[in-house]
Amino acid sequence: MFWSCAKQPVYQKIAVAEYQDKVYASWLGQCIGNIYGLPHENAYINEPGPENFPYGYTENSKPLKELNGAFSDDDTDIEYMYLLAMEKYGPEPTYQQLTESWKYHVRDRVWLANRAAVAAMNFGYTPPVTGLKQYNPHWFQIDPQLVNEIWAVASPGMVGYAADKSGWAARITNDSWGIEPTVHYGAMYAAAFFETDIEKLIDAGSAALPQGSRFAGVVDEMKALYEKYPNNWQQARKEMAQKYYYNDPAETRTIWNAILNGACGILALLYGQGDFQKTLDYACAMGFDADNQAATMSGLLGVICGSKGLPHDLLFPFPELNWQYPFNDQYINVSRYDMPNGSLRDMAAKTALMGEKIILAQGGKKITENGIEYYLINTQARFTAPLEFPVAPMPVLETGVPVNYHFMLSGGSGPFSWQVVSGQIPPGLVLTDGHLTGTPGSSGIYDFTLQVTDGQQMLTNDFRLVVRGKNLAAAAIQIIANVQNTNLQVRDSMWLTVGPSLYASDIAVIRDGKLYGDNSAFYSITALNTSQVDFYGYEWAEPQQIGLVDFFTGSMEEFGGWFASLDVEYKDDSGRWIPVHDLIISPALVTGSEPYNKPHFVEYLLAFKLVTTTAIRIIGNAGSAPHWSGKQAAFTSITELAVYPGLPEFEKLAVEK
Repeated sequence: MFWSCAKQPVYQKIAVAEYQDKVYASWLGQCIGNIYGLPHENAYINEPGPENFPYGYTENSKPLKELNGAFSDDDTDIEYMYLLAMEKYGPEPTYQQLTESWKYHVRDRVWLANRAAVAAMNFGYTPPVTGLKQYNPHWFQIDPQLVNEIWAVASPGMVGYAADKSGWAARITNDSWGIEPTVHYGAMYAAAFFETDIEKLIDAGSAALPQGSRFAGVVDEMKALYEKYPNNWQQARKEMAQKYYYNDPAETRTIWNAILNGACGILALLYGQGDFQKTLDYACAMGFDADNQAATMSGLLGVICGSKGLPHDLLFPFPELNWQYPFNDQYINVSRYDMPNGSLRDMAAKTALMGEKIILAQGGKKITENGIEYYLINTQARFTAPLEFPVAPMPVLETGVPVNYHFMLSGGSGPFSWQVVSGQIPPGLVLTDGHLTGTPGSSGIYDFTLQVTDGQQMLTNDFRLVVRGKNLAAAAIQIIANVQNTNLQVRDSMWLTVGPSLYASDIAVIRDGKLYGDNSAFYSITALNTSQVDFYGYEWAEPQQIGLVDFFTGSMEEFGGWFASLDVEYKDDSGRWIPVHDLIISPALVTGSEPYNKPHFVEYLLAFKLVTTTAIRIIGNAGSAPHWSGKQAAFTSITELAVYPGLPEFEKLAVEK
């Protein structure tokens, strides 16, 4: 098989014109599947869709006709955004470059893992931090497997490269087995330029997954279900849903689960057996987040069939409009900020050009035989991600507390050589191969520059470490908060999107040392409301000198969880609450009510002129946003609140690093 792991190049030949047409067909197929599948999105949960095939475009005929062409949705618009990024930066853009695209274009119509990731980007983090479990509680959702097909379309036949790159891109939003369907799909797409047998393509996808992969086992189960019920797709779907939806652990049991929807996609492929219309209808009828499977599998069939193999009535649904090209050659942007409308033929041509650049850069060739241009493709190519320093949370350093922290790197080929080239790390700490150990001896703000190289690429990056004094929270005699216990009845009646194990109902968790994970996030939900002032703080038996408060947010919901404003107050000698002087919040509080701007599990340092007091608190307006469910609650989410003595040169925190 051409997707074997041989070290020597194994070349496959494809005509340039054929490759270009397959790329075009993949865009057309994804547009068909996305628009066709939208009415079925989340429509079939307890039961599959009815077998009154073909479904047709149904209610989406109206916007198709009104817009006079295909329109964008999250199954295709992120890929178009990635295409624009490749045009700007080259066919192997960095995480940092893609982050800039996300932050600029993605401002609405974004959910789950994608929303959590872009919120983290707007806070300042970059991938793969934005997809890690501890910062993105939606790491297991469907998001990456519907937005990353372009990497494989631009690496035809290069299955290993496509799988590597798809997995790399999937980590922008997801983690662990949440990226595995994306890798599988990427391998299938790349293989489909030379392989038409559906079951061989499915096996190629599984072969690209790591040993012991969860999704590889799921794929084997779907193949077994198909063999068991070759003429009864409903029964296969029933047994699949029982295991991967109804019996899935509560933490990951959602209708958007990556594994669940990936299983639906594999069943659609198996029962469709290469027939475009059948595969499309099965993908819709399998249910759950159906338009995603419909779009991805239709794009895959587009690669296999080419543009002439796509159903004419799905490309030209309105004969009376006299379209000259499929979908009137229009891709109308209705979903992303300041992203241009496109010509589908032009989008395909630009994608194919990126593919040519990758083919040639990865050891392939462009030749001419009998007047026909061909690509010779090195099918053994692998993707090495660009070497980057991700912007990640820095360690919480306290004097006298041992440190064990590793600076994050992404990409490169290793081994890596590290060096501090300017500035100073905190006294008492040692940096060895990117690993920070030791015990800090004195509080302060330390700026330094790290250099790292893998022998081929070299990076330098500036870092800031803040060493705090002793955390005073543990010695407090009382936790001060306007809400001491979450109203569980109200909370659980609302549309909640994160796993229930994250919730803590007692305010005591804000000084337990746990910054994320199970039983960490306190929600100040008391009732359905649109206005609430929240505060959290401590009281001591004896006066304390305080100049720094460390606030760690919890998980965010679509309708609330954030502070809309934030201040620090302390009690004076007469017991009145007084605002602190010269307050600096680092980084600046993300304002506004847009959920895509509200990151999960992040840290805000609040530094101010030293006060002597027996009580201190953070206080502000609880954020809220209107929600489609009709239920709205103004509340805040918190995991930890630490309090420290004054920080030398705290004014430096006002300078963005």
